[in-house]
Amino acid sequence: MPGPEPRPSPFSADLSVDGRAYPRYERVYLILAATFAVLLVLTNIIGMKLFYAPAYSITSSVLFFIPRDANGFALTTGILTYPLTFLVTDIVSEVYGKRRADFMVLLGFLMSLLMLGVTQLALWVPAHPYWVPSEGGFYPTIEGYQHAYASVFSLNGVLLFGSMLAYAGAQLTDNWLYHFYKRLTKGRHLWLRNNGSTMVSQAVDTAIVNSMLFYVGFGWGFWQGVQVMLTIYFYKLMIAALDTPLIYLGVYLVRRVLGQGEAGSSSPGAGEM
Repeated sequence: MPGPEPRPSPFSADLSVDGRAYPRYERVYLILAATFAVLLVLTNIIGMKLFYAPAYSITSSVLFFIPRDANGFALTTGILTYPLTFLVTDIVSEVYGKRRADFMVLLGFLMSLLMLGVTQLALWVPAHPYWVPSEGGFYPTIEGYQHAYASVFSLNGVLLFGSMLAYAGAQLTDNWLYHFYKRLTKGRHLWLRNNGSTMVSQAVDTAIVNSMLFYVGFGWGFWQGVQVMLTIYFYKLMIAALDTPLIYLGVYLVRRVLGQGEAGSSSPGAGEM
């Protein structure tokens, strides 16, 4: 009696959508787009917190023109996830082309709006007393829990507009510059288009979203906002430089999974790296 048939891998399974074959090329794109959307949604959820910037002595030496603060330099927690969205965008731009990358940006925008709508609904529904545990709770009353919940998820309309404007402007700028540099270098020097597009687009994002957050949301003074924005941008530049090997690795792995010829005309040859 023959044994059970081996289970196919997710990349070799013959999936079907409306009776048509769903090729590996599309499944890999789906994984990249989902990763992008999750990273973006996480950025919007965690990004309100500020934390101490590491390597204070190095930062203060590079940003010597900014007055030193006894509290040290601060970064928003969004920096933990948001720079990775540019890495994913550049991988998609390299393998799938500008149109697919722009669509992914639009998808991320819509998913962010969905997340914001759901969190506001969750904030609006009345809290139940069972929310407060009988022992070991963080707050003694339900009002404390609701206040803490609201401090994370409450939104200011101006801040929301600034965040969405910064996201769309930065990501579309990144996609456009990536392909501009690619045409300029005739498909060579992947590191140049990766870093060149990210450095400019990150400056656009940092200036727009943090101006809204710091001056409108937190009511900071001008130089305090400038200090934190320059600190954030400095760390974004370091992350952009450090992820250069990751763009090579990401493009290599995606092309390897796709196999030669599956990426079609949108996938440049290996010699272009």
